[in-house]
Amino acid sequence: MLLFKGPRDQLLSPLQSVCGIVEKRHTLPILSNVLMEKDGDQLTLLATDIEIQIRTAAVTGGSDKAALTVAARKLQDILRSLPETAEISLNYEDRRLQLKAGKSRFNLQTLPAEDFPRMAGADGAKTKINITQKQFKRLLALVQYAMAQQDIRYYLNGLLVVVQDNEMRVIATDGHRLAYAAETLPDSHQRQEVILPRKTVLELSRQLADNDDPLEIVLAPTQVQFRFGNIEFVSKLIDGKFPDYERVIPQNHTKIIKLSRDGLLHSLQRVAILTNEKFRGVRLVLGAGSLKIISNNAEQEEAQEEIEVEYSAEALDIGFNVTYLLDVLNNLNCETIECHLADSNSSALFMLPGQQNFKYVVMPMRI
Repeated sequence: MLLFKGPRDQLLSPLQSVCGIVEKRHTLPILSNVLMEKDGDQLTLLATDIEIQIRTAAVTGGSDKAALTVAARKLQDILRSLPETAEISLNYEDRRLQLKAGKSRFNLQTLPAEDFPRMAGADGAKTKINITQKQFKRLLALVQYAMAQQDIRYYLNGLLVVVQDNEMRVIATDGHRLAYAAETLPDSHQRQEVILPRKTVLELSRQLADNDDPLEIVLAPTQVQFRFGNIEFVSKLIDGKFPDYERVIPQNHTKIIKLSRDGLLHSLQRVAILTNEKFRGVRLVLGAGSLKIISNNAEQEEAQEEIEVEYSAEALDIGFNVTYLLDVLNNLNCETIECHLADSNSSALFMLPGQQNFKYVVMPMRI
């Protein structure tokens, strides 16, 4: 039975869209497979890891009906290894999938489609949000680096999305720093908060295009659905209480300096070379007209950079983990950044000048 006939990329492109979530080693062997369903001239591809499910489709010849599952990574690797100009065909006979391209032949084992686990649809009230792919991709990029990794407080291993009126906010924190970004929506919505899992955030960042094509987000109590292009992306949500982010963001820091993002980034990168490898601490010493960045390590080595700044208030000496500062500077696309400080025991607030839609808070460290 002919499942597909056409150019290599006509199948490889949708397959790559779903393969990103397929785990290499899984307790359920079938979860390493992709579900292929042929109905008329459409071939639907679906992959899941139980927490996330991605579905997309390829247009193909023929009018047969069939359903099977096949090893996702193997099929992807075979297609990638073929020439870009290759014409391929997929045939399904006797529970085996045969891929032909020129004089190449590959026979792959399949598992029954009826054994493939699908995620059930969400119950409860649903909220539909329209935004562009570029807007949501940018929101994720502004905060995702601040998510925790494998924290025992499982709700920190994800990203909080808050929708209220005509605004969407995204917040991530690992307990040492917090990133916040906001975007205006075309429609007004009732307040809703959900926590997206880390893997969902990273996969969306990879898949979303940097353009103004539409993205539809459907929020439900236990599930979220993203529709963009010909992709349907469904994810379970993290059930937990996210920290009160508004209390964490400082309000009245009086020491404010404006810095070149590039200048600060390069100074920190150089100073970071001589930091203690475990703690990665740097000192920011703020004085009249200058900001000194200092690091040292257990070998008694020291680095110092000095940046001219417009500042005339009292001196300040405060320590930070340099990785947290580099993370934010690497993920911003701006010329100038504003740093708000209070004293050596208070967190620092980084913002974009004249804007309230991005905030980054870093806790100080003792050096």
